[in-house]
Amino acid sequence: MPKEKNSSKKYDEPDVPENQESQVSEDIAEDEVEMLNPPDDEALENQLHDEEMAGPSTADDDAPSDLMEAKAEIESLLVAKVESQVSAQGLIDIDKDDMIQGVGIGSPEIDMDQIGPDGPGALVLNVYTAEKLGQEKTRRCLHDDYGIKSVASDSMALNVFETGFIDTQPHRHKARPAPCGISVGHFRITAGTLGALATGRSAPRNRRVLMLSNNHVLANSNGGRYGDSIIQPGRADGGQNTRDRVAILERYVPINFSGGPNYVDCATGWCWHDRVKRQFIYRSGSGFNEFSVSANPRAAFRGMIVGKTGRTTQLRAGRVTDISATIRVNFGAGRTALFRDQLAIRGVRDAFSEGGDSGSLIWTWDSQRRPVGLLFAGGGGVTFGNKIGRVLSALDIHLRT
Repeated sequence: MPKEKNSSKKYDEPDVPENQESQVSEDIAEDEVEMLNPPDDEALENQLHDEEMAGPSTADDDAPSDLMEAKAEIESLLVAKVESQVSAQGLIDIDKDDMIQGVGIGSPEIDMDQIGPDGPGALVLNVYTAEKLGQEKTRRCLHDDYGIKSVASDSMALNVFETGFIDTQPHRHKARPAPCGISVGHFRITAGTLGALATGRSAPRNRRVLMLSNNHVLANSNGGRYGDSIIQPGRADGGQNTRDRVAILERYVPINFSGGPNYVDCATGWCWHDRVKRQFIYRSGSGFNEFSVSANPRAAFRGMIVGKTGRTTQLRAGRVTDISATIRVNFGAGRTALFRDQLAIRGVRDAFSEGGDSGSLIWTWDSQRRPVGLLFAGGGGVTFGNKIGRVLSALDIHLRT
């Protein structure tokens, strides 16, 4: 392996020697190793329009001005805190006394009995905290530590979610071909989830079978190189390099650990096409079954019921509670990154995800199962995902499901 190429084969396979841990060609073309940046807002809006991803309530534009202002104030202070905590080595000194981990705007939680001046069902401020603070302490923290005076009054309703320190979620059995939703990872990490298959939008990548997952799953949080082995199952689940290689690292969007905003945590691996398949796996009784997901993405909206199947918790349903959250995410080894415009999801019955589910594709819980996001982080029963439009644009790919 790999097999000899022939003129009748539809998809190209990566040409990497089996007896080496990682092989990086000296003459790789620039377009092969280009590290893409997230698209600007105008480009993203065009992309969403072109792919007909519009859906109800897909931004915070419908939120009252006082909520928008409070969210913007907290966001700017979160940015300042991340920037101020970056040490000379580019690492983050995590402030264990800092209780506010993120902010967003979402639907009121009935069990939290939060009804604002606009009445039942109106949008409220979502605040993600490192510890269980409750309403009063959260307001006091925002007022005293952040200087956000507008939240001191009960007139601004809050949802308070105890997430703890938000971590990336690192992903059991071996399968050939490997389905989506199963354990996979860069040969130096523990394990994550194979999210979906894809192809590039232009040559030569449009002839490749690519796997989609997170940067921290396939590219070792910026530590990987083009051609590095991606193994299935992941190392934590017994996978070995090079025996269990199914793909090589092909492209990733670098994560900014210096305080600047991130919008995606994503990467692609170039697969041997006979070692992967587009179906999604889930546990059924004592065995496993499979299903398909649409290749036609759409935008999430608050209250949308979504699903995912991942390495750790398998098939789970959840409800979107935020569509534009700003959060600080702990990647370990003293590194923290700020992410903006993220989806937040809570499980319908059980937690939507746990450690190892990172990289799972998130899709609408209906017969169409249209992709809406890429799972990458979570804490305290809240899962966070990148918007799928940003992911596809940043990696210049189409889903192949």
